[in-house]
Amino acid sequence: MPTTKTTSYKVILPFYLYASLSFLAGCVLLFTSNQAFLNHYFHPHILAITHTMALGWATMIILGASHQLVPVLIEGRLYSEKLAFISFVFAAIGIPLLVYGFYVFDMGTPAKWGGHFIVLAVLTYLVNIVISIRRGKSENVHAMFVFTATLWLFFTVLLGLLLVYNFTTPILNKDSLHFLSLHAHAGIVGWFLLLVVGVASRLIPMFLISKYTNTRLLWRIFYLINAAIVLYLFVFYNDFGVKAIIFVPGLLVLSAVGLFIYYCRMAIKQRLRKQIDEQMKMSLTSVAMLLLPVVLLFIFIGILFFTSGNKINLITAYGFLTFFGWLTAIILGMTFKTLPFIVWNKVYHQRAASQKTPNPKDLFNHPIFKIMSIVYLSGFLLFVVGILASWLLFLKAGSVFLIVAAVLYNLNVFKIITHKAVI
Repeated sequence: MPTTKTTSYKVILPFYLYASLSFLAGCVLLFTSNQAFLNHYFHPHILAITHTMALGWATMIILGASHQLVPVLIEGRLYSEKLAFISFVFAAIGIPLLVYGFYVFDMGTPAKWGGHFIVLAVLTYLVNIVISIRRGKSENVHAMFVFTATLWLFFTVLLGLLLVYNFTTPILNKDSLHFLSLHAHAGIVGWFLLLVVGVASRLIPMFLISKYTNTRLLWRIFYLINAAIVLYLFVFYNDFGVKAIIFVPGLLVLSAVGLFIYYCRMAIKQRLRKQIDEQMKMSLTSVAMLLLPVVLLFIFIGILFFTSGNKINLITAYGFLTFFGWLTAIILGMTFKTLPFIVWNKVYHQRAASQKTPNPKDLFNHPIFKIMSIVYLSGFLLFVVGILASWLLFLKAGSVFLIVAAVLYNLNVFKIITHKAVI
């Protein structure tokens, strides 16, 4: 029985590398598809960009990081590194096939096989996580967040595959557009929100060296998020005759987000490390940005409920805020807290006891990180204004800024991954 709990860097790094290139690809697609953001959100190019960001960028880097973090959460080790690598291969093949299918809007062989590979990738990951947790020494609240989020991810990709088939062979009782909101919110709330809260609630106090813990509060957040999705499913499939009930799942999510922000605030207040570095500032900013898509969702529901006005750009902005705003901001920050440590462990683990070694934070270029943060926030804000005001110039300028931010991000990621021992 191996004594180490650390997952091999050979398993983790391909996820980070793939995600970095996907972020750049998503920003380039954003630039070449500016016109699409002046039209309906159900546009082939917007679907392609959304899945590039949701699967290639956010999900791939989360899968990679979680293979490293789950052993820490369960105080055990990952069940199988081979399964982790197989999961990566399935996802790496499936994602470009699916994105290509959306981009040319051909729901034939490439899109269907892309969907199959992605479902297999998630199923493989789910099996690995379940067995790892069962064999672990600690079944704590953070592990339950990861496990339940993975179940929602499996539901999301399985529904997504059915929707792809439903384009060419009617197997559902309505068209695929009808199920789009269910597919999207199962992924956004069930997978991303649940997993990010579960992992961030462990990492943020750890990186801040904070004394604050509150397991009871985290369980409340866990139940609120899951109750919101389950209630949304009931509302989606049943006509209760009361339109206002659609606000309830949103209120549950808002309560959960509010409690999580309170949790982070208490962790900051009770931290031992007084200075907060730039990477943590970016990650904490993303926690505050959680409120933006939720508030926009309430505005959208309000317009839907009280008026018959045009809401297309609000829905598009809601999706953009989620994938290019909240998720991207937290990944940009957390990448440079987790990846340097993984590579440092690879390069210096055997030498740390006998020789002086660099600090993990010295493995990337800090000025480039600061410029990337400013350029990213500028591009993000310009593009949001462009969507809401339907200004093409802002969309073009915003996407150029985001491409620059993605290039800078990739430069720093490559610098870390290719780091050689300097002693």
